[in-house]
Amino acid sequence: MARAPAHSVVDGLRDGDHDGPAYEGVLAEHSACVAALTAAGVSVEVLPPLEAYPDSIFVEDPALVFTEGAILLNPGAPSRAGEAAELAPVLRERFDRVLTLPQGVADGGDVLVTPDLVFIGLSARTNALGAAALADALASLGRASRVVETPSGVLHFKSASALIDEETVLATPAMARSGVFEGLRVLLTPPGEEAAANLVRVNDRVLAAAGHPRTAALLEGLGLRLVLLETAEVARIDAGLSCMSLRWRKA
Repeated sequence: MARAPAHSVVDGLRDGDHDGPAYEGVLAEHSACVAALTAAGVSVEVLPPLEAYPDSIFVEDPALVFTEGAILLNPGAPSRAGEAAELAPVLRERFDRVLTLPQGVADGGDVLVTPDLVFIGLSARTNALGAAALADALASLGRASRVVETPSGVLHFKSASALIDEETVLATPAMARSGVFEGLRVLLTPPGEEAAANLVRVNDRVLAAAGHPRTAALLEGLGLRLVLLETAEVARIDAGLSCMSLRWRKA
């Protein structure tokens, strides 16, 4: 599931005073991401844009989806507080169980799902109350979780880490040094290519940001089927590939 960008996306949240993205550029990158998901065998539903919410293209933050059910989150940025309510009726049409968080704030970008464990990263967008509430919701869906610290200066936990396969994570050196991935194989992003850590494994493919040649060579060296996508425009509003879709397997 994805959501088309609104024209207001040019005013999306960003750290710093740099220029925002061009609407046409975001639309092109979003369309390419949807096309890549479709080519990977995913049935993608694109929801209509929400002009009142500039960041609503990033559907991963206000909700989590699993085969067992969905969880509506409480995004940590005040301007995004209404996005979960917009997703609620859509998810309730598709899932028998849709849970909510009674307290705190939590962004989906701070949640990394592995086969055995869900990591919940504390950050500027996910606080301890929200993480605890999310852990309870995950438990009710039969999912074990662990609350961990996101390295200082990193917006979201998944800004600095991604699951490549059931046993392997790609992470920035700062994330790897935190020790949170003990028991998993950890690959490091090469120097200067830390942004490459935000990628998406979909079926037999890995969707990754273009412009990181050493990371691409590392992943291709593992025999992975790599699909490189442009993300320069969404990066202007501190986003990456994982943000732009909600993905789950039907029972």
